[in-house]
Amino acid sequence: MDKVKAKKHLGQHFLKDESIAKDIADTLTLEEYNKVLEIGPGMGVLTKYLLEKDVETYVIEIDAESVEYLNAHYAKLHGKILSEDFLRYDISKTFGNEPFAIIGNFPYNISSQIVFRTLELREQIPEFSGMFQKEVAERICEKKGSKTYGILSVLVQAFYDAEYLFTVSEHVFNPPPKVKSGVLRLRRKENFHLPCSERLFFNVVKTAFNQRRKTLRNSLKTLNLPDNLREDSIFDLRPEQLSTEDFIELVKKIEANGV
Repeated sequence: MDKVKAKKHLGQHFLKDESIAKDIADTLTLEEYNKVLEIGPGMGVLTKYLLEKDVETYVIEIDAESVEYLNAHYAKLHGKILSEDFLRYDISKTFGNEPFAIIGNFPYNISSQIVFRTLELREQIPEFSGMFQKEVAERICEKKGSKTYGILSVLVQAFYDAEYLFTVSEHVFNPPPKVKSGVLRLRRKENFHLPCSERLFFNVVKTAFNQRRKTLRNSLKTLNLPDNLREDSIFDLRPEQLSTEDFIELVKKIEANGV
């Protein structure tokens, strides 16, 4: 097999610039882990640079044609190619409880879902880096006060330090996407356990941003908060005006009122 044909329904755009692939591989710090999982390797343009590093590389690929190509061209990957859907795969079958990093040129159509899945697995994932649609990468790293700041920004930054690294032109892909791409890195915070209910934190953030134009007093009505709590001045704000730390303090106040 000489080449894999990009499949639109899988959101495949194959990176053809070797120097960018190497730059993405080099975003890994190789701290706190010795295993890495690449999501959606395609024909292995990024994989080859991961295999040069002092880290055990696994890949997970849903496209059977790509799996066949990788098996044929990368002997070092034998036994480490997971022909699975990352969003549904039980990661403990491969890594048990061990830490591992995630990297990839992520399919744009599921990139946000990959981030949410990473958050679910945050106990095992100290580092995450890769390429997204530029707007999504910027949103993840955005700070409060911006119109693009939202659910992804707050939830990711509660557990990880997010850093936008560099922009990638649409012309270095085959086929070229219609938008530019952005590469980011997430490093898990030293203390990534919240001082409040994490389930309630997720619920409050999502509920608030689902009606982002409203003040918290109105957007959080469905939580049936006590009237005395809703008189707090923080409820005069819209969700985009709150930092991740502000949301944590809000949740602590809600918990203190027995909710």
